[in-house]
Amino acid sequence: MGFEIAATLPHSAMFALQGLRDRSGRPVQKGAKVLIGGASGNVGPFAVQIAKWLGAEVTGVCRTEKVEFVRSLGADHVIDYTKTDFTATGERYHWILDTDSHQSIFRSRRALRPGGRYVTLGGGAFALLQGVVVGPLLALFGSRRTGLMMWWKPFNATDVATITDLVLAGHLTPAIDRRYPLSETTDALRWVDEGRAKGKVVIIVAPSGSAQLGGDAS
Repeated sequence: MGFEIAATLPHSAMFALQGLRDRSGRPVQKGAKVLIGGASGNVGPFAVQIAKWLGAEVTGVCRTEKVEFVRSLGADHVIDYTKTDFTATGERYHWILDTDSHQSIFRSRRALRPGGRYVTLGGGAFALLQGVVVGPLLALFGSRRTGLMMWWKPFNATDVATITDLVLAGHLTPAIDRRYPLSETTDALRWVDEGRAKGKVVIIVAPSGSAQLGGDAS
């Protein structure tokens, strides 16, 4: 694969793959109802596609201007969080992967089915504290599990091979929103920081006399 595609994978795609299985290694099951919070950003587009590959019914959560983008990734349903709170719809999911959580873990837990899993990858300080402290305590009261993903293994060889195979087979396509030359890195980071990116933003590094290389800005 090309440098640009390869540059998007090590962090985000690995997070997505590992966030869709539990600590024991059991992945999302075929037919499961899966919700991806932050489906239009850094990790989310990979998670939507991987969940679909696993055979899940996928709901993506994003804001208004990114709804069509998330739908184009293959999501079965898309929720605009500026209009609808997914925890208040009455819908229940087998698995929720929240890439950037900013709400109470208690509210997210309400949207889980019995035996369901809620996994957060990051977010605000309060949400992360709840994931680390409150989530494990809540697990003592019922079958639903909630918490911060603590089992991330960067560059795990088996997962790297899986991601590579999925890309080469056409099952996983990195969504590259914009490409910037190295000299415009500040503009690239601003685009990401403002939340305007739909997928990844790539920095093109082109040393004199060599092929273009890709670096991940998002």
